[in-house]
Amino acid sequence: MQLLDAVLRKGLPLEAALAGATRDLDRPDDRAFVHAMVAETLRCLTDLDALIDEATAKPLPMDAKARFALRLALVQALRLETPPHAAIATILPLVDGGPRRLVHGVFGALMRREARLPDPPSLPVATTLRWREAWGDGVVSAAERAIASPPPLDISFPPGSPPDFEGTSLAAGHIRLPAGTAVTGLSGFGDGLAQWWVQDLAASIPARLLGAGDGRKALDLCAAPGGKTMQLAASGFRVTAIDVSKSRLARLAENFARTGLEAEIVIADVMKWSPPEAVDAILLDAPCSATGIFRRHPDVLYRARPKVIAEMAALQTAMLARAFDWLRRGGFLIYSVCSLEPAEGEAVAARLTESREDCRIDPIRAGELPAGLAPSGEGWLRILPGTLEPEGGCDSFFVARFERA
Repeated sequence: MQLLDAVLRKGLPLEAALAGATRDLDRPDDRAFVHAMVAETLRCLTDLDALIDEATAKPLPMDAKARFALRLALVQALRLETPPHAAIATILPLVDGGPRRLVHGVFGALMRREARLPDPPSLPVATTLRWREAWGDGVVSAAERAIASPPPLDISFPPGSPPDFEGTSLAAGHIRLPAGTAVTGLSGFGDGLAQWWVQDLAASIPARLLGAGDGRKALDLCAAPGGKTMQLAASGFRVTAIDVSKSRLARLAENFARTGLEAEIVIADVMKWSPPEAVDAILLDAPCSATGIFRRHPDVLYRARPKVIAEMAALQTAMLARAFDWLRRGGFLIYSVCSLEPAEGEAVAARLTESREDCRIDPIRAGELPAGLAPSGEGWLRILPGTLEPEGGCDSFFVARFERA
């Protein structure tokens, strides 16, 4: 319950809250189960709350301990195939007094009536309203199908160095493995020899759109944990990776040591740092609400409130304007966000082109994209839920390419 509260009330990312909430658990399997239980609760939260409200005389407060306990008991019984008696037994010790009796009674009543959760699950109401207005009912329905279960595992690798995995390739340098594939069980993981990295297909597109490096100088801003940096280095760019997080850059350095690729690494705030000279290419995968990665991280849908979206859009606008000054004439800048909010993608891109006479959209061409993806009429790329759904889908992204005239 502490972990679920950290996400819903405190607004913390699930992954960040997990370490503190599970520090007393010694077994990796126990920590994995806690993570799965809370993630599944977040996938189904709207429908779990609807069941609870149907079974109580009056609605419980959203932050009531009894509601949190019932959510976790129900998700075990209805989604994780835990026997009902075991599900309630793990939860009752977390509540005392009257709430304990309430939890036991409501859970028992729902089990006796053979309650079920809808498939696919419902999105949070605020998310549904926002995305319906922006993209229409079809995208909302596709998002509900997408969040129903964890996505497949995508692997990227340098040209000419494919790992020996049995999977499906949807683009050059890409292999897709089935959902549930454990990264730790893949060949090369943990021995320091793996020449591959985990990266959703959509997340690999921004770096692809800069083409071959041919020794050109590139900046990867907000670079950690380094998937796009490795793509640029593997494509022949001389890359400088900049990120404000020392710990996340340490992971980037480990990845480069493992893959044998090279990059200059700089710990700095992009809004305070400047390169010594103009560069040929810039990749800005900007901080954002991250609502586009809801399949893997359903907690983002509860943290991406309107204030957060507006703050992220303002930061992206400022970063993009600053970074564009670092391009040489004829150089290219890729701006991308893993967000489904038009305020963070389309609106930010439009502001840059409207504010600078030396900036133009360099239209993305269909031939540069994996099959099944297509640029918009404006020349940028918007990946929505439902894209490549028969092949397992992909995260939702916005990507634009600019040239300095």
